[in-house]
Amino acid sequence: MDFDLSAEQEAVADVVTSVMQRDLTWKALADGGVAALAVPERLGGDGVGLSEVGTVLTEVGRHGAITEALATLGFGVVPLLDLASDEQQDRFLAGVAKGGVLTAALNEPGRALPDRPAVTFSGGRLSGVKVGVGYAEAADWILVTADTAVVVVSPKTAGVQLVRTPTSNGSEEYSVTFDDVVVPESDVLADAAPARVNQLALAMIGAYADGLVAGALRLTADYVANRKQFGKPLSTFQTVAAQLAEVYIASRTINLAAKAVIWKLAEGRDADSDLDVLGYWLASQAPPVMQICHHLHGGMGMDITYPMHRYYSTIKDLTRLLGGPSHRLDLVGV
Repeated sequence: MDFDLSAEQEAVADVVTSVMQRDLTWKALADGGVAALAVPERLGGDGVGLSEVGTVLTEVGRHGAITEALATLGFGVVPLLDLASDEQQDRFLAGVAKGGVLTAALNEPGRALPDRPAVTFSGGRLSGVKVGVGYAEAADWILVTADTAVVVVSPKTAGVQLVRTPTSNGSEEYSVTFDDVVVPESDVLADAAPARVNQLALAMIGAYADGLVAGALRLTADYVANRKQFGKPLSTFQTVAAQLAEVYIASRTINLAAKAVIWKLAEGRDADSDLDVLGYWLASQAPPVMQICHHLHGGMGMDITYPMHRYYSTIKDLTRLLGGPSHRLDLVGV
C-alpha cells in the first residue's frame, strides 16, 4: 500500500487545517464544510470515502481539538454509510452537514467494544446499559450495538435514560440505560453485526489518535527548540533529543498502523489482525509518550491555557474507551 496522502486526502487535510487554525469547534467544522464531506451528495455532502474521513479525524487530532467530530463522523456517519440502507441514511444523516450530532453506544460496564454485547434486542425492544457514550444528550441519533442487532435510537425516545459521567478532557460523556425501549423495524440496520461497527470505530479512533500524538510531538519539538537553558536550546541536549526520538517512533508506528487499517477496510480486505495491533499499540504506547511530552514541557505542560493538556487528556479517554493495554494485548493473542 501507499502511505502517502492522495490528492483528495491532501485537499481534505488543507480544508480541515484552514478551519482549525481559526476555531477548534464542531460548529466551525460544520460551517467550513468539513462535517458535510462524508455525507452523500444527494444529502448535500461531498460523498468522500473512508480514507478521507480518517484524514479529517487525523487533522482534528493534530490540532488538539476536542469536538463532536469523532462521535459524529467516526462512530455515526462511517458505520451508517457502511451498514444502513439509502432510506435509513437519508433520515439519520439529514442534519450532519449543518452540524447535527450523531454518536454510538458501543461499550458496556467492564467491556470495551464487545462483539457480543450484553444489551439485548428482542421483539422490537432494547434493554441494557451502555457506558462511555460521547455527546449522547446532544445527539440526534445513537447507533447501538446489541446481542442480535445494530439499531439506531433517538436519545429522546421513551425509556432512554442518560447520566453524565466524567472524562479526562472535559468532553460530554454519558452512561445510557435502555429500559425496554421500542425500536421500529425501520430503525434496525439489516444484517449489521456489532463486530463490523467495532472495526470501523477502532479504525476511526486510530486515525484521531494518530493526529493527537503527531500534534503533541510537533508542539513539544517546537517548545524545546525555543526554550533555552544555560544559553542553549533544550533540543540540543542529548537526553531531550533521545526522549523526543522515542515519541517520534511511537508516532510513526501509530501512523502506519492506523493507515494500514483504514486502507484494508476501504479495500474490503481482512483487517482483523491489523486492528488488534493498532488497538494494542495505541493503548500501550500513546499514554507514555504523552507523559514524555508533558515532562519535556516542564511546568508549562500543566498550564490549562496551553494546549498540551488537550492532547494528553484525550489520549487517556481514548485508551479507556479501548479497554486499556492489558485488554488489547489479550486480543492480540500473544
